[in-house]
Amino acid sequence: MSSNTKVVVFKAKELLYTGIFLLLGIILILLLIFMFLPKDNEKEPAVSTETDAVYVPGVYTSSVQLGENTLDVQVTVDSQNIKSVNIEQLDDSVKTMYPLIEPSIASINEQLSKISSIDELTFEDESQYTNTILKQAIKNALKKAEP
Repeated sequence: MSSNTKVVVFKAKELLYTGIFLLLGIILILLLIFMFLPKDNEKEPAVSTETDAVYVPGVYTSSVQLGENTLDVQVTVDSQNIKSVNIEQLDDSVKTMYPLIEPSIASINEQLSKISSIDELTFEDESQYTNTILKQAIKNALKKAEP
C-alpha cells in the first residue's frame, strides 16, 4: 500500500491576500444587492402644494343672531389648521345677556391645538347651547375658507 501524500505549502502572504479579496468580494455583492433591490416602503416625498391645503389662509367671518343682536364670529386659518376664533362687535349688553359667550370662545381656542376637526370640540353641560351656536358659526366661516 503505497499512498502518495501530497503536501501543499501556502505562504502566509497569499492566504492573507486571498482572505482580503474574498471579504471585499462579499461586501461588493451585498452592496449591489441592497442598491438594486426594490424597496417596498418607498413613497413619493411629501411636498406641500396648494392642492394639499385644507383652507385658503385668511380671516373669515360668520354672523350669529342672538336675540336682537348680531355677532360676527371671526375665524383665522392657515392652509392646514384653524388658528383662532374671536367675536367681533361684542358689547357690554351682549356680555350681560349672554355671559357664557366669552368663556366658550376661550374654551374653543384652548381646544384648537388639540383637535383635527371642529366636530371634535367638547363642551361643558352648562354652556351646551351657546357652544352649539358658536360651533355652527365656525363651520359656516370655514365653508368660506375652503379652496
